Amino acid sequence: MSNTELEALISSKLPSFRKGDIVNGTILDIRPQVVLVDIGYKSEGVIPISEFEDEEIEVGDQIEVLLESLENDEGHVVLSKEKAAHKQNWDKIVAVFKEGGLVKGKVKSVVKGGLMVNVGVEAFLPGSQVDIIPPKDLNEYVGNVYEFKIVKVNDERKNIVLSRREVIEAERSELRQRFLETVKVGDRVHGIVKNLTDFGAFVDLSGMDGLLHITDMSWGRVNHPSELLHIGQELEVLILEVDRDKERVSLGLKQLTDNPWADIEKKYAIGSRVKGRVTKLLAYGAFVELEKGVEGLVHVSELSWTKRITRPSDVLSLDQEVEAIVLNISVEEQKISLGIRQLEENPWDAIEARFPIGTVISGAVRNLTPYGAFVALEEGIDGMIHVSDMSWTRKINHPSEVLKKGDVVEARVLNIDKENQRVSLGIKQLEDDPWETIDSRFKVGDLVSGQVAKIASFGAFVSLDGDIDGLIHISQLSEEHVERVKDVIKVGDEIKARVIKVDKIERRIGLSVKAVNYDAEQLRRETVAFETVRAGDMVGLEQAFNLASLQSEEWSPTENDSSKKD
Repeated sequence: MSNTELEALISSKLPSFRKGDIVNGTILDIRPQVVLVDIGYKSEGVIPISEFEDEEIEVGDQIEVLLESLENDEGHVVLSKEKAAHKQNWDKIVAVFKEGGLVKGKVKSVVKGGLMVNVGVEAFLPGSQVDIIPPKDLNEYVGNVYEFKIVKVNDERKNIVLSRREVIEAERSELRQRFLETVKVGDRVHGIVKNLTDFGAFVDLSGMDGLLHITDMSWGRVNHPSELLHIGQELEVLILEVDRDKERVSLGLKQLTDNPWADIEKKYAIGSRVKGRVTKLLAYGAFVELEKGVEGLVHVSELSWTKRITRPSDVLSLDQEVEAIVLNISVEEQKISLGIRQLEENPWDAIEARFPIGTVISGAVRNLTPYGAFVALEEGIDGMIHVSDMSWTRKINHPSEVLKKGDVVEARVLNIDKENQRVSLGIKQLEDDPWETIDSRFKVGDLVSGQVAKIASFGAFVSLDGDIDGLIHISQLSEEHVERVKDVIKVGDEIKARVIKVDKIERRIGLSVKAVNYDAEQLRRETVAFETVRAGDMVGLEQAFNLASLQSEEWSPTENDSSKKD
């Protein structure tokens, strides 16, 4: 028999092999670079030793391999154990995907956008599909084995996309249904704080999320859930409400303890003295914890009888232990009003006994305002001198014309308003009213001398003897027409003038420079003319005095009038 005939006979006896087939083989030899395998073909097959790095193998072991090539350059059959496994696993993955089943896999590494998972073949797990809550650190999943749902298979590219999130959601859905079927209002259940918001906390009740509203966390005031809870905290809560249609559960924490407000009026009677700890300082007051779940508010106005406290933090600090008096209780609104100043006697209750009306006091000017000066009577209590009570004779536009901060002055107590906590004082009341006897000092026709104290658009004010001011109207400055007062007269000028009007009721004296040399008849006619001038011409004495504080052009309260310095 020829060699050709012999080879044909042998070939006819060998099984049929095709590239890509998976066949069984027996390990014949283990060499440094390759492993020789007998698959029943005319020549041995070779597999790179690297495919066995994670396995312990021995000669004679049976393995499944994929036929990559029937003959290489050296005459060997090229085999692959890994590709055989991959092909088998791939077929299984595709079958599971079509059936909608789950597959187990081990997380191998972190890659861009997610994780690589070995499920028999390499698969990609996107970061968004790792868990219900996006993980902060993907590395904590590496090395762990989980169940996954196959969401995408690309046969051409051999790509597989997994989801662990869908598995968890399916499990939670089943648990949620089971929970809703069995739970009822009033049950006590355990859960784990899953998330915190401004309005409450979501608690995981073994697959069911329940809402613990901020108002159901404590009988006391809670500004934010983070004051009491933290994510991951285990809690026992009470079922308050179950809505099976909307799959919602409302939870309560404070309901597990007795309501401290139930008998609050007995524990904290109005008028009683209590102790507590300052828990919060706000612009309008301070909150004081009397017991767990019970707080009272000390309004800023209830901190002191006399001190002007603008912010509670000026006199109180957080966690400070304080005493207070219970002022009011609202059980429905769960509010308690407290007062600290009520611990001491109200100094305004006996103010009239200490400062009787009519008595003369002495005190330092504490502050000046446009309408008057505040004088310290005692610690925390001031009296006010209105500008109208500073002088009988002068028109004072601002208290700084006669007083300055820090001056020690004497004044008479004029009035006391305990309800509004006000004491009215007067300086001018220390002396007799000079206008009571003005008729005996100034008469129409008298020739007087004085110094110009103030100039206005309508005339000039002249300081006369006895700290009395007289007005020279612009029409009385000269026989000639005067356009501007300061063209003919200025502050500080010493002048002579005649009295042409004395009004005791209105406390006004009218003067005339042009009438200085008039005889009796001329003076009479000028007086009559002055009285009958139309008010619309702005020459009337009354209008002039009324405009004095509005149209002042030159005003020197201290330089030219020694009486105005004190």
